[in-house]
Amino acid sequence: MAIAGYEVTVVCPDRERSATGHSLTMHEPIRANRVEGVFHPEITAWSCSGTPSDCIKLALGALLDRFPDFVLAGINQGGNTGTDILYSGTVSAAMEGTIEGIPSIALSLAHYTSPDFTAAAAFATRLMSQLVGQTLPESFLLNVNIPGIPQDQIAGVKLARQGIRRYSDVFQERTDPRGKNYYWLAGEVLTDVDDGRETDDLHTDVWAIEHNYIALTPLRFELTSYHEVDQMRSWDWVDAMTR
Repeated sequence: MAIAGYEVTVVCPDRERSATGHSLTMHEPIRANRVEGVFHPEITAWSCSGTPSDCIKLALGALLDRFPDFVLAGINQGGNTGTDILYSGTVSAAMEGTIEGIPSIALSLAHYTSPDFTAAAAFATRLMSQLVGQTLPESFLLNVNIPGIPQDQIAGVKLARQGIRRYSDVFQERTDPRGKNYYWLAGEVLTDVDDGRETDDLHTDVWAIEHNYIALTPLRFELTSYHEVDQMRSWDWVDAMTR
């Protein structure tokens, strides 16, 4: 991104941190070390011993001398669509920026083995050129998933709603060298829930990736279900407390 004319600082986990969600390191120190020779020479980069959310909090609270204009998380290896976003460290890192009032974007290459991030990086650059200079709400959080295919095979860009993914969880029981049992979470995607119909002119992010579209899904961290709030207003709360 430095080539595109932006001032970039990288703070990234020093190891694989998939499915860490929005966890924070509270009971041990967080270490950060400068990284040389990996990124563009104009990019200041740090490796962090903590989670993706730790990386953003540490960057904003200690490593940067001012808040950035944007927080970008990723590009992650593997998609973050449907209910996977609840477990995603990448989405949670972007969410941390949004909590601090900074427009934030989570970027994921929806493929677990492809080493080619060319299309995802190119789209990220084009997306930033559109967002820079726009007046964005402080709650702006955009979840972006790019198909893991060559750029010329991408069908286009779709605004999408969050879908649902379900897994057949399997816990493999094993025995360590000391004879104690432990469990390894395995399993695979059981079904991607999408009936193929549009709701309010929106397909799901799962559908978009399956049909080779880049999926753009606006998210928010405010989880109140206002429909249920309206229903619950009619409940007799006084009676419930005195029974």
